[in-house]
Order: sequence, then C-alpha cells, then structure tokens
Amino acid sequence: MNYRHIYHAGNFADVLKHAVLCLLIRYMQKKDKAFRVLDTHAGIGLYDLSSEEAQKTGEWRDGIGKLLAAKLDPQVETILQPYLDAVRELNPKGDITRYPGSPKLARMLFRPQDRLAAMELHPEDYGRLSRLFEGDYQVRVTELDGWLSLGAHLPPKEKRGIVLVDPPFEVEGEYEHLVSGLATAYRRFPGGTYCLWYPLKKGAPIRRFHEELQALGIPKMLCAELSVKSDREATGLTGSGLIIVNPPFTLKDELHRILPALKEAMAQDRFASHRAIWLRGEEVLEE
Repeated sequence: MNYRHIYHAGNFADVLKHAVLCLLIRYMQKKDKAFRVLDTHAGIGLYDLSSEEAQKTGEWRDGIGKLLAAKLDPQVETILQPYLDAVRELNPKGDITRYPGSPKLARMLFRPQDRLAAMELHPEDYGRLSRLFEGDYQVRVTELDGWLSLGAHLPPKEKRGIVLVDPPFEVEGEYEHLVSGLATAYRRFPGGTYCLWYPLKKGAPIRRFHEELQALGIPKMLCAELSVKSDREATGLTGSGLIIVNPPFTLKDELHRILPALKEAMAQDRFASHRAIWLRGEEVLEE
C-alpha cells in the first residue's frame, strides 16, 4: 500500500496503457448497447503534474510530454486522437499540468449509457477518487482490493465490458497474480475484453509469464510491448506490456501503426524497441 502513482503519472507506460484503453472503449461504442469498464487498481483518477510528487520524478516529461510535442503521421494522429484530445481537454492553455488516470480517461469518453466500476484499496487514494466522481451516477467507486473484484464484480449486468488490471507490482508474485486473476475472471465473464498491464525490467520473468498465460487456453490473446531503453545497464522500469484478451479485430493493425511512433517519440536510447504478437489465436505481427 506504499505505491503512489502520482510519481509516475503520464510516463511512457501510462501512454501505452491509456492509448490502448481509449481504442478499446471506442470500439465498444460502435454498438449502441451499454458496457461497463472495471478498473481494478484505479488510483486517484486525476493527477496534478505540477505537484511536488510529480515534479520530483518528472516522468511525464519523457512520456506524454514528448508525445504531445512529437510530429505524428496523420494516420497515427487519428488513431491516438481520443487519447490525445482527452489530455488536451484537461490542459486548455497548452501547458501540461493535469493528467487523467484510467478512470477519469474512461469517464471522459463515455456515452450516457456507459458505466465505470473503479476499485481502489489505498485509503487516501480511495477518498480522493470518491470525491472526484461524487454525484456521478455513471461511476461507482469501491474501497476494495482490486484482485477480489475479478470474482465479485463479474460479469457486469450490461454483459459487455472492459476489465483493466493495472497492479502496482510492488510485491513479488504479481505476474502470477495476473495469470490466476485472469483465469478467475475469464471463467465468470468469457465474453469480456481484458487489458492486463505489466512492467518490463531487467530480470523480469516475461517468457514464463507468457507461457503461463498461453497455458490457460484462452482462444485470443494479443501482446503489445514498448521498451524505451535497454535493460542491460538500467535498473527499474525500462518498458511495459499489455495483454489484451478478446481484442477488437482492428487492434492488431492499429498497434502496428502506433507502436513505432510511440517508440520514436519516447525513446531514451538507441535500444528502444517494440513488438506486437499473438500469444494465442492469430499470426505474429510484424515488429
């Protein structure tokens, strides 16, 4: 319970996660029927990048700061537009002082019929998240260990939904937790779209993690990874990945277009890389 996302808000990992979340939401909205987003580790929802905590690390400068300053290909700009427009809406004067966490970002994209269930265990962060959405009938904030929500809060009554699992990875066993959590959730809600976030850093058990996910036998499982620097010399986070279960059929092509652009905009050394692969279900995407 020591992890506070304010130190990392808007960094390169957030950019990848939130860009893909926006694509999943927009795809869900191609049908009129309502859907629910379940955010298992929601945080405070909205981050002040001028705060002492955010300024202490300044990670957003190498993330959303670089992306907003980049000259993007028009097709890439179009794919990223829902995400970039949301960030710009919060910063109308042009300078970047506020950044939306996943619950705020989802809420900004919602139609009147869409709903959000946001879970947060940290008492102070839960209080801030509750105040952010106070009186909003489309949002329900619950003080709960997000892992428990994968059993207790699925399936949603709308029978359509996105489940975002974004644990802080501050304790050992979180990769295993992702696998077991997905297994539990998928049994209850096999038709849902799942988006699981994980860190890339030196020594991370990524191959084993992917093999354990494949062993679940879920038919369609897409993986997207973005590293902004080599992990040979660095300590800490060098990249991040997403596992998308039941992805939209358009997502593989969109990843193929945006990952190179994200890498170019946010690379911190010449070893920056990206890949998008099917763990199960389809062909390997070109890197």
